[in-house]
Amino acid sequence: MVTLRSGAFLFLRHGQTAANAQDIICGSTDLPLNESGIAQARQAAAFLKHTGVQQIVVSPLKRAQQTAQPVAKALGLRIQISEGLAERNWGVWEGQPRSILRREETPPKGEALQAFNERTEAAFSAIDLDLPTLIVAHSGTDRAIHRLLADGPHIRMANAAIRLWEPAMQGTQWNCHECFKPER
Repeated sequence: MVTLRSGAFLFLRHGQTAANAQDIICGSTDLPLNESGIAQARQAAAFLKHTGVQQIVVSPLKRAQQTAQPVAKALGLRIQISEGLAERNWGVWEGQPRSILRREETPPKGEALQAFNERTEAAFSAIDLDLPTLIVAHSGTDRAIHRLLADGPHIRMANAAIRLWEPAMQGTQWNCHECFKPER
């Protein structure tokens, strides 16, 4: 069981969508969860039931909200929407195979990496971490938060995986580790 200490938070990546299952760039396209994603959200809710989470902050995209709903129900909490936690807009790359993705580039009609990172940082900074918090968002959002809080390489989260983030006892860096991964 995970217990949140002061300042720590949990990050839950949304459950699987049809685009995830097909390894397609989804970005700002507002897709719902598929059946696997719905089952994954239920598994995450069961894991989170006794963590002490007191607030749930969620991306405005449907897949994140659908993932957060069973968690909110299990915990008896309301979902708070944060527009800034939305996934990066990949412009004309959306709907294309993930193999074409080049994170450092700005695709036509897409969002620049710096703008995305700044938007995510502003949204994250607005969250009151004095309360035990769950953030439900996207792999890109997780990558931007990782860039903000930690050194070292980022490891992409599986759908409906949960990371625990804790401030380091010394220094300014944070520690994180995956604490839940749903059954397939």
